[in-house]
Amino acid sequence: MRASDAERERIAEVLRDAVAEGRLEMDEFEQRLDAAYRARTHGELEPLVRDLPASGSAVAPVGPSRPAAPRGSASNWPDRIGGPATSKGAFAFWGGFNRKGRWTVGRTFTAFAMWGGGEIDLREADFEDRETVIRCFTIMGGLHVTVPPELNVEVRGVGIMGGFGEGSNGEADPAPDAPRVRVTGFALMGGVGVERKRTKAERRRLEKAAEEAERASAEQKRLGGGGPDAAGGGGRKELG
Repeated sequence: MRASDAERERIAEVLRDAVAEGRLEMDEFEQRLDAAYRARTHGELEPLVRDLPASGSAVAPVGPSRPAAPRGSASNWPDRIGGPATSKGAFAFWGGFNRKGRWTVGRTFTAFAMWGGGEIDLREADFEDRETVIRCFTIMGGLHVTVPPELNVEVRGVGIMGGFGEGSNGEADPAPDAPRVRVTGFALMGGVGVERKRTKAERRRLEKAAEEAERASAEQKRLGGGGPDAAGGGGRKELG
């Protein structure tokens, strides 16, 4: 059966999602995208996405061997909730601590820093429960909590001769299926800050996806363009 322009575009969308998620290398993406826009039948389109998960209304099989979603703020939140906690607290006295990378935060996490500091990074973390309370207490010290923009975060703390606050969330709105995190506690002659920030890998992924979408759009225009000669020489006149 002949393929339509809309069907070719749906296949191209699956390919763009796949390269953005790291499922396709750049050279393979370019080859498949070019083949998608040149395809004339369904038989030519289907093999291009047969090994990729579905995206939107495009037809692509999703099998049990589907690759895991990337970590960071683009991850599938339900897959990151549940399981035993790997850390339920941290302490710093004349020193520091950090919890970052791949770890599982307990449903109640207590952090204390006196004449020292600590970093709590939730951008790649898993969660023991959907509802999480992070209790931050600091005396003449500092605690810094970093979260992805899509996380549901509520900050309720007190600063006494110090600060306890949250930065702006201009990058994204909280996701409805993301865990809820409540940050509480107090800072005495010190500070507790909550910052919404993407990981470097996530920023690169989003930038790459935007570049590929722009490149794909330009390629589509190039392949779909052309003058009268491209349509079969309609501009030529018969002589004689």
